Amino acid sequence: MTNNSQPRLGLVCITVGPEIRFRTITRTRYLLLSEAEREARLRELYTSNLNRLFNALEYCHSHAIHLYRATSALFPLNDDVIGAAVLESMRELLAPFGKLAEQLGVRVVLHPDQFVVLSSLSDAVVRQSIGILERHAHSFDLLNLPRSTWAAMNIHGGKSGRSDELVATIASLPISIRSRLVLENDEHAYSALDILEICRRAKVPMIFDNHHHAVKEKLSDYDDASMAEMVAAAGETWPHPEWQMVHLSNGRDSFNDPRHSDLITNVPRAFESVPWIEVEAKAKEEALEDLRRSWPSNQRR
Repeated sequence: MTNNSQPRLGLVCITVGPEIRFRTITRTRYLLLSEAEREARLRELYTSNLNRLFNALEYCHSHAIHLYRATSALFPLNDDVIGAAVLESMRELLAPFGKLAEQLGVRVVLHPDQFVVLSSLSDAVVRQSIGILERHAHSFDLLNLPRSTWAAMNIHGGKSGRSDELVATIASLPISIRSRLVLENDEHAYSALDILEICRRAKVPMIFDNHHHAVKEKLSDYDDASMAEMVAAAGETWPHPEWQMVHLSNGRDSFNDPRHSDLITNVPRAFESVPWIEVEAKAKEEALEDLRRSWPSNQRR
């Protein structure tokens, strides 16, 4: 865990080469298997994905990448009794991961999928969402990743107009989740200012997303004064300011296109001072390498 005067660019779910591309299985296909076949299939799948996760660490290290967002589908169907049992039986295989990540200087984070809505009107959806987060947190525990926002688990606000309910739900979360939880602004329901207020009340850090902010506020460029203001305000929500992360992306076909572009061609000036930047671009590792060559100079980051 380190402090660095220059932003460190992070890679989102590596896709380079078959040895690092993660595998999955649909629930429909899984249910067609016998019980014995299910266990064998999940054990093979989990082992394969775990090997790829270790490969991802090595890839990041060899390419001087210090931030990596793991896939939220690392251990598919671990909500099933068989899947949960298989994962538990692999404790010794998972345990070395956190130490290796620390030794290689790679920070590992996670962004659970869109089905996590802690502010839902439905109690069933909230319970389901907490269950998803519990399983992710348990996987992080098994991987020996710290119970802190160094190993951040990042979600959106969810259902609009439900700030009080979201704050209350966060307060009730198990420590394995709450210790890692961070919130991000989005382009529809919760603006950067909305999420900032929730983060202050719930005492969780905020990830500022430049493109969501630009789309939500209908900005015309990234030099708008609100960019620097939100970067600074979000930074104050982190218990360790040197751990602050932001998300960087551009619109695909226009500045305010909510879809992500392949490469990053426009970076907010305010981002030059943040410690950690997750690069959200369709070309993933290609986009990161391109950005390192072009912004803000040709220095490697």
